[in-house]
This record gives sequence, C-alpha cells and structure tokens, in this order.
Amino acid sequence: MPAAPIQFFNRLTQRLETETVYGEGPLRFVYENPLGQLALHALVKRSMFSAWYGSRMDSPASAAKIAPFIKEYGVDVSEFADPMEGYKSFNDFFYRKLKPAARPIVADEDAIALPADGRHLVIPDVSQCRDFLVKGIRFDITALLGDSGLSSRFEKGSVLISRLCPTDYHRFHFPCGGIAESPRKIHGALFSVSPIALMKRPTIFWENKRYVTRMRTQGLGDVVFLEVGATCVGSVVHTSTPGQIICKGDEKGYFRFGGSCVITLFEPGRVRFSADLLEHSAAGREVYARMGDEAARCL
Repeated sequence: MPAAPIQFFNRLTQRLETETVYGEGPLRFVYENPLGQLALHALVKRSMFSAWYGSRMDSPASAAKIAPFIKEYGVDVSEFADPMEGYKSFNDFFYRKLKPAARPIVADEDAIALPADGRHLVIPDVSQCRDFLVKGIRFDITALLGDSGLSSRFEKGSVLISRLCPTDYHRFHFPCGGIAESPRKIHGALFSVSPIALMKRPTIFWENKRYVTRMRTQGLGDVVFLEVGATCVGSVVHTSTPGQIICKGDEKGYFRFGGSCVITLFEPGRVRFSADLLEHSAAGREVYARMGDEAARCL
C-alpha cells in the first residue's frame, strides 16, 4: 500500500498542499520497516550519528550541494542577506541570514509572532488534548520541561509547535518581548521530528535533546520557549544574551544542519491563536507560515 501523502495548509497560497519530505525514503525505512527500527535504535537516534553527519555539512566539499538543493526545492535566493558565493559549506548556507524585509514582524502590539518558518500546530488547552497525533497519547508538559514546578503553571496552557524542514529558514526568533533567562539543556535522543516519525512515536518532543528558556513578559506572564534537537541537527546555537530586554522578532539563535522544531508555551487564558491555526490543528493538519507572521493575540 502506498504511503499516505503529508498534507498541510499553506497560509501564503491559501491552499492545501502536499509536503515534499527531504530524505523521505530513508525516513520511512527507519520508522516504518522492522529492519529500519534496528538501525534507528542502534545508530540513527544517537548523537554520534548526527555529529558525524553535521561535520560532513561543515566540510568545504559540502558547498557543492548548495546549488542543486536550491534548484530542487525552489529556495528563494532573493531573500538571502549574503551572496551565494559567500557560503563556504552547506551548513553556512543552511543557517543563512535573510534580508530584514524578507520576514517582517507583525507590528500590532497585541499580536504574537511566529518564532520560525515552518509548519505550525497549536493546542489551545493542553489539559484537553487526549489524542496528541495518535489516539491515547497525551502531550506531557512535565516530561517536556523536566521541571514539575514550572510545568504546573502550564498544565492548562496553550502550545505552539513550529516544525522546521531542511528547506526552511533555520534561524528562530522571540515571539514576543520580555526578558529571557539562560537556556537550560535537557539531554535526550535525536529522533527525527518529521511527521513520518511523529506518527509512529509522538513522544519524540519530550524524548529528544532540547533547550528550555523561560521568558518574563509584561502582559503574558511567563512564556517558555524550547528548541528541540533532531536527527542530523549538528547543534543548536544561541545568539541572544540572557537577562537583557528583548523585542518581538529579535533573533534567539539558529539550528545547524537538519530539520527540527521550536515549541512555545503560554500560561492559561493568555492568548487566542489565529483562526487558521485553530481550524487546521483541530483537523490534525499543520499550517505553513513564516517567522514574524501572526500566531496569536493577547487576551
């Protein structure tokens, strides 16, 4: 039986579209084939595999992959802040900066911005989410945060999951203003965050290596921001300075090679997500939108 296509709603085109999955063949093998499962647990989920693959993407020889990648996936070179010739490796290109005009930040003071390019899914009240991605799986805030005291504040909170594919812009930004604490690292595996993997193992978000940052804000209380590592993500690099006042849209950091995701948590009763995010998430479908676009509004 052929694999079901992965569909998402594209906010830019206002259409349902089918995702072109980078490395789909190997992903389906390791997550859907019994032999692949052996390789997954013996090697693929382990940090040494991702470190090895990430080092390949840092080599000068990897620069030869840039032009074919741009052509195959239709990456818009007009958005690049730097000329293509300046990228010395595939990773250089992968975590490229964009021109500020390419990702305007929603200006309304009551609007919360999406923190990254990607495919977004929301949970308005995590305590009511009984079937996260598959039946019988609850979204485990305590396991995700690794801090029972902090997690108690978000047990009935709202969750925004922003999944980045290898074809996306891979810098992530603050969705609102405030003061951010230092990121706290939680060790874990490095499973893929592709839907192919998540439909087999929804617990990946709280099993993978991740960084947790608490932000103190004026009108939203505490907001928690997580970067979740994944297979072939060489590392997560934080570029912001903890303890300083930040503005909505300021850069927080970037992912080196690989698809990954960021998760944003809001306290109960603080936000209402945008209508398209609510509609399509209720149908189990992600929404593609870009960093800086509106994600929610303050209540």
